[in-house]
Amino acid sequence: MKFRLLFLLCLFFWACQDTPESDDSAISADVIVYGGTSGAVTTAVQVARMGRSVMIVCPDKHLGGLTSSGLGFTDTGNKRVIGGLSREFYQKLYQHYQQADAWRWQKKEEYGNVGQGTPAIDGANRTMWIFEPHVAEAAFEEFIKEQQIEVMRDEWLDRENGVELEDGKIVSITTLSGKTYKADVFIDATYEGDLMAAAGVNYHVGREANSVYGEEWNGIQVGVLHHGHHFSDRQISPYKVPDDPASGVLARISTADPGQKGEGDNKVQAYCFRTCLTKHEPNRIAFEKPEDYDSTQYELLLRIYDSGWRETFRKFDAIPNLKTDVNNHGPFSFDNIGMNYDYPEASYERRKEIIEEHETYQKGLLYFIANDPRIPKDVQSEMKLWGLSKDEFADNGHWPHQIYVREARRMKGDFVMTENEIQGRSPVDESIGMGSYTMDSHNIQRYITPEGHVQNEGDIGVHPKEPYQIALGSIMPKKAECRNLLVPVAVSSSHIAFGSIRMEPVFMILGQSAGTLAAMALEKGVDVHDISYSEIRERLLADGQVLENPGS
Repeated sequence: MKFRLLFLLCLFFWACQDTPESDDSAISADVIVYGGTSGAVTTAVQVARMGRSVMIVCPDKHLGGLTSSGLGFTDTGNKRVIGGLSREFYQKLYQHYQQADAWRWQKKEEYGNVGQGTPAIDGANRTMWIFEPHVAEAAFEEFIKEQQIEVMRDEWLDRENGVELEDGKIVSITTLSGKTYKADVFIDATYEGDLMAAAGVNYHVGREANSVYGEEWNGIQVGVLHHGHHFSDRQISPYKVPDDPASGVLARISTADPGQKGEGDNKVQAYCFRTCLTKHEPNRIAFEKPEDYDSTQYELLLRIYDSGWRETFRKFDAIPNLKTDVNNHGPFSFDNIGMNYDYPEASYERRKEIIEEHETYQKGLLYFIANDPRIPKDVQSEMKLWGLSKDEFADNGHWPHQIYVREARRMKGDFVMTENEIQGRSPVDESIGMGSYTMDSHNIQRYITPEGHVQNEGDIGVHPKEPYQIALGSIMPKKAECRNLLVPVAVSSSHIAFGSIRMEPVFMILGQSAGTLAAMALEKGVDVHDISYSEIRERLLADGQVLENPGS
């Protein structure tokens, strides 16, 4: 009898070993944050501070998105409306730069202290708005370490089959490595909105027509020339042989009809890398010729120089230690106009190709200006002084880890933010944070005018009248689509409204608010849609979020 019982027990354990892997093998937390952006970090930190288990699962190896990948000259807008964890991040940077050993390549008193409409070092509020990439990344890692948050890096969502849904909720997500992650609440904190899309939530790519939301600045903007990122009245021929259409068109100029002003399209604003450059010789690496370098890609720039333009270095913005955050500027610059339209919905393989093409373009442009004998001598002699910063992005050839995805998918959620809310024409009743930056879109097309000249289209800068509230519903899918997902980065907004909301301090603000909502839903055992706003508001204010314009 004993022998028979022992045999049956052995048979049972053998059968268990032979069965497929059970759900117990899934990695679980109360909240799974998918993405490694700045907003992902503040989401996870807030959840942890509210006593819930949380894990970051991300394709990234480095946390912080653009904030730690070159965008150190922060787009602050009105800094008074940056509160909570977002402000706490900039206070961490302030603490770092108060240390003498933080100033390796220059003395603190030699730093110019210029920010975007604000001093870089704000002693009164103990914030630092301008910073080096590696310092930002260290601050994000410190946030994670303080809360003992586990980060699963280099984990890519299986976008085809990796989202399990049940009764309107995400049950689990599976990555391409085969790992499965289960949670009660999920947060999509990616720039691309990949989890949101894989879960079947509705979204938009491109510009809506102005008629969709009753806007003025959303659709195609042919004839609108804001900022200085256009050809103005320069009558530059787009053809290889000037004024001869039969000779063919120069590289990086579209021959397609740009469309009618105010109409919608499926195009997205240009991407670039925010490179960290320096002139300081001990820390400088000279620009190298990319493997696929092709000087013909930059012929148009020579004609722009011939017209007298000399603003190449206008957006070489100073950050500490004799470095710069370099952004696009002018009619032909680091924005790779028209080469990213398929990025938002592209496969990982195709996105990699797009990113590599952008990297080749931008590295090639730097090399071209520094070395091509046709470049004006005054420009070339200046560019030869610059190079990549040796002490940044050391594991990536000193090139930024993250391309600047200025816009990809945008959710169509419970509430759609439009220019009407940004401009104060329509009220927001349930604020979860504030924005204030210009409604800013980079160029989307480079086309040929009816007169036969080259022109850029899509660059817009329209200032809000005052800081504005961002609606709770903008981070929530419609309840009928998903009841346990929040989206604080690819938020529900029109193209032009997103142009203001998409600033990194705001993503951190919305991340904290998403984390608050997730933790409260878990505490009450309800869907994220079912918590009263008064309760949400009370907690957000207690944690330092700014929900109303301090100046109103």
